[in-house]
Amino acid sequence: MKSHRSGFWVEANVALLMFCAMVLFSSVALAQQKSASDKSSVAGRYEGTAKNQAGEIIQVTFEIAEKDGAVTGMIRSDHGDFSITGGSHKGDDVTLEFDANGTSGTITLKRADDKLSGTWSAGGDGGSVDVKRAAAQETPKGKS
Repeated sequence: MKSHRSGFWVEANVALLMFCAMVLFSSVALAQQKSASDKSSVAGRYEGTAKNQAGEIIQVTFEIAEKDGAVTGMIRSDHGDFSITGGSHKGDDVTLEFDANGTSGTITLKRADDKLSGTWSAGGDGGSVDVKRAAAQETPKGKS
């Protein structure tokens, strides 16, 4: 009878050990998946330049938020600030739709590392865009 009980505890311990191993591997896999998706997000602050058809160099800052592939945020430039009214991110392709004071605009970008490059168009104007991820701007303490 003693050996029967002993066999039961060995089987129970093996089953418990296997369960713990499955939980551990699942946790590691989930953490790796979350880490990979965090790296793939385009959310953040980007600074750089755009050019228009006249060849004028325009300083631009993109403040991009992303949730489930949908992109929102703000575009700040020498020509004003514009809300990102829609957009998408899939793989290395990023599209930003913005309102340029009543005129719809579109920016089509490709991501390479921490850079976004592509073209923009709004109304009858357009040109190239090149921005690089920048550090998030801090809000001074005591000011709102």
